[in-house]
Amino acid sequence: MEDGKLKCGYSSFRGKRATMEDFYDVKLTEIDGHAVSLFGVFDGHGGSRAAEYLKEHLFENLMKHPKFLTDTKLAISETYQKTDADFLESESSAFRDDGSTASTAVLVGGHLYVANVGDSRAVISKAGKARALSVDHKPNRSDERKRIENAGGVVIWAGTWRVGGVLAMSRAFGNRLLKPFVVAEPEIQEELINGELESLVLASDGLWDAVENEEAVSLAKTEDVPESAARKLTEIAYSRGSADNITCIVVQFHHDKIAG
Repeated sequence: MEDGKLKCGYSSFRGKRATMEDFYDVKLTEIDGHAVSLFGVFDGHGGSRAAEYLKEHLFENLMKHPKFLTDTKLAISETYQKTDADFLESESSAFRDDGSTASTAVLVGGHLYVANVGDSRAVISKAGKARALSVDHKPNRSDERKRIENAGGVVIWAGTWRVGGVLAMSRAFGNRLLKPFVVAEPEIQEELINGELESLVLASDGLWDAVENEEAVSLAKTEDVPESAARKLTEIAYSRGSADNITCIVVQFHHDKIAG
């Protein structure tokens, strides 16, 4: 996909897992004459329904938010939590309790907003340096542990740190039985889009378990076609033994070269 200023490509595959619980969404559109780009990776756990629901509804809901163009951060935060509530409502009679991460990047009005819930991750390359724009929501993060314990929850070691001894991430969509400890409130980082911004990689933890941030963005820059960069990254993670579903979106930014 291309819109003049950016190119994007993606790769998503089941890997060594028996089922596929990763979903992704890409939207390049216009709202009131403003170019808008939205990219999302949704990594489901305990089933695929929550991740699929996010693919179907999260960006649609966000673009309908009355403040999407004027107060994008507020719109993202409210939409994440409203979509979580809608999902739980839609599943109220189901005998399952699946959940999902969401790592999203929204480009609007010369700004890049990265919103994260869970342990998928967004990394940019700016002026040649890799920088994560999200911090994985792990239960042993001291601020997250404190938030969970203040809400009456517990973080227990069970092979890894888990909320209630169950979930190895501290924020997620869904997971009704772990509310109010596991929330869908996103952490949002904002970045000005300028000539230094080269690439963006959004991926599920199936990639980040095996590939370092620097390596991911450097490959994203060297490949001419973003889809082949995304495919190569997922293949590298798989070849290094990643045992999870692996989904990766690569965005390359093309800034107008000013003739000197």
